[in-house]
Amino acid sequence: MPSIGFIGLGIMGAPMARNLVRAGFAVTGFDLDAEAVASLAADGGKPAGSIAEVVRGADIVVTMLPADQHVETAVLGEDGVLAHIEPGALLIDFSTIRPETAQKVAAAATGSRVLDAPVSGGQQGAVDGALSIMVGGAEADFAAARRVFDAVGRVAALVGPAGAGQVVKAANQLVVGGTYALVAEAILLMEASGVDASAGLDMLAGGLAGSRILELKRGSMLARDFTPGFRIDLHHKDMGIVLDAARQAEVALPFGFQVAAYVQAARAQGLGDRDHSGLLAVAEQLSGRSTA
Repeated sequence: MPSIGFIGLGIMGAPMARNLVRAGFAVTGFDLDAEAVASLAADGGKPAGSIAEVVRGADIVVTMLPADQHVETAVLGEDGVLAHIEPGALLIDFSTIRPETAQKVAAAATGSRVLDAPVSGGQQGAVDGALSIMVGGAEADFAAARRVFDAVGRVAALVGPAGAGQVVKAANQLVVGGTYALVAEAILLMEASGVDASAGLDMLAGGLAGSRILELKRGSMLARDFTPGFRIDLHHKDMGIVLDAARQAEVALPFGFQVAAYVQAARAQGLGDRDHSGLLAVAEQLSGRSTA
């Protein structure tokens, strides 16, 4: 089994790294949070104290970082991944970043191979090893990463060259944000009309309006339980990527701009650290029906 250096042991990265250990990979982990590194070591991984240490000797280097600036520092920085990666090694970036940043990383990796591979499925999907993985890069590199993808995800697909995975992830976040906003408005409409919203959502989930969000989140949304699985702050960052990508492609996304405004409003209400299902609170406030 290839050896893996894993950088970024946060809410998504930690369970992904554990699943790689369970799949039999030799995983060395690094994070700025020493407790996260110690936790991986307790699960059978090997701790590292720096990027240079985690990358040295690794056949595959994995990054799972919050945003573009973190990827640029950790990968492209003077003492970053590309300064230490072994010739011919494979870099898999699971972070969600702008397509042009992914292309910049791929162009800079002259002695190694790179895949941008953002994921969907949230924290529970990471824990369950059931993520959906959208991959940009070369077909041969995708094939080389197959065992890694199988260990952390349910489905993975090569969707195009460098940066393509990030474009598909942007589209995914547009659909997810839009669905949350519409489910929130559906709940508001039913409750304000005196309808049993729980029974109503059960019916919606079983029909053409059904979605993974209705399947997993309708109960917690009705209970106004916005415990984060994926924080509004991160979705706000992702909607910025969506709007930037739309400008680059010169396409109009009218509803995309409305979804971005919904997410921005949630942050303005102090919900940035809450789950993105918290868009329901925005819908309520717009109608003067806040339950907060």
